[in-house]
Amino acid sequence: MAWFKKKEMEKLALIEVGVPLVGSIVELTEVPDPAFAGGFMGKGMAIKPREGKVFAPFDGTVAHVFDRSNHALLLEHASGVQLLIHVGINTVSLKGRGFMPRVKTGDKIKTGQLLMEFDITEIEQAGFPVITPVLVPDDQEMVKSVETLADAAEPGGAPLLRVHLK
Repeated sequence: MAWFKKKEMEKLALIEVGVPLVGSIVELTEVPDPAFAGGFMGKGMAIKPREGKVFAPFDGTVAHVFDRSNHALLLEHASGVQLLIHVGINTVSLKGRGFMPRVKTGDKIKTGQLLMEFDITEIEQAGFPVITPVLVPDDQEMVKSVETLADAAEPGGAPLLRVHLK
């Protein structure tokens, strides 16, 4: 939060979250995991990737790389709002196999920057769906609501989510 001056923070009421993967957008309800599909992890969308790359959807910081499994990233916008990008379902079981992070916890990131590469074929051959939830985790005090937007996933195009702040 130190990146913004107080006056800039007062003006900030909306964050647009870009599309972090190339693929098809699907509702979270279509994710084959009850925690994501039921909205228990947060609000957002999912992407069925056509390419094994994750890009930064906004400028910010890598809050956490799930470093033993490398299957997920927690990103933090300068406002303090966090975003979870979880590549695949139950992919933690792969213990990092097929995932190549290009950033580490604490790194500053810029919109469009390559954050991770992953092997779609290896993940699917191991028996795991590669569908990727992209969501704003619940219990973030500053988040008023999350609006879902995109129809087709293309990084650099229309935003995937709009996060309305209190």
